[in-house]
Amino acid sequence: MLNAALAGEPHVVLNVTSSDLLGEPYRIGSVIVAALAQAGPGLTGQWRITEPFRRAGLSDELLNSLVSPNPLTRAAAARLCGSLRLTEAAIWIQDLVQDEIPQVRESAIRALGLLGGRRAVEALMASADRIPTHRLAIALAMAASDLDIEALMRRPESEKAAVVTVLACGLRRDALRVPPLLGIAHDRRWPKPVRIAACKSLGMIGDLTASDGLRTLVGREPDADVKKAAMHAQMRLHPAVAEARPA
Repeated sequence: MLNAALAGEPHVVLNVTSSDLLGEPYRIGSVIVAALAQAGPGLTGQWRITEPFRRAGLSDELLNSLVSPNPLTRAAAARLCGSLRLTEAAIWIQDLVQDEIPQVRESAIRALGLLGGRRAVEALMASADRIPTHRLAIALAMAASDLDIEALMRRPESEKAAVVTVLACGLRRDALRVPPLLGIAHDRRWPKPVRIAACKSLGMIGDLTASDGLRTLVGREPDADVKKAAMHAQMRLHPAVAEARPA
């Protein structure tokens, strides 16, 4: 069905129920995510994928399922709403980040990452105190645009917000952020956790242009923890450095 929708075939009809979807949210969600990736960043491709769900009334039923008394249904609905990028679900999924059931909370965090866009980023950052740092960084890396990352790096609302934004740059393998990340790593006005996160991100990105800056940091940094983080980042660059050397 999704292939037909992507091809622009008219009158694609979904012959499934919301119960069918909620019964296998992870397999179905993965298929939807793959189809949206195939459709590309344009709105036309996304509309072709989501419109059959809306036309069949399934989108509304999934939104209603976000407040189901059954936690498994809430978790499944969050996964599917995120996969379908139903932006109107953001506020309800944000509420699920505070759910008393761990599985629902985890599904909600991942759903916001899949949902993407400004609303999802705002929802994630508004819930930053309730989300473990590594999970928040992963979700933010998925949800944020380049403009979102730039804004968050320029004016982080808290130390944790700065840490997760910097880590998200590494998870996104964002080579364009190497200069500002090096600046953060060297700048002692930033809190130590943020500087360490910048070093980790530079290691994850693996861009050779960071090598000299990291080497300088290793040689001159007085803080042992930051120095250690810079050393680890430099070590992650070594394989790339070796490959770049002429035979």
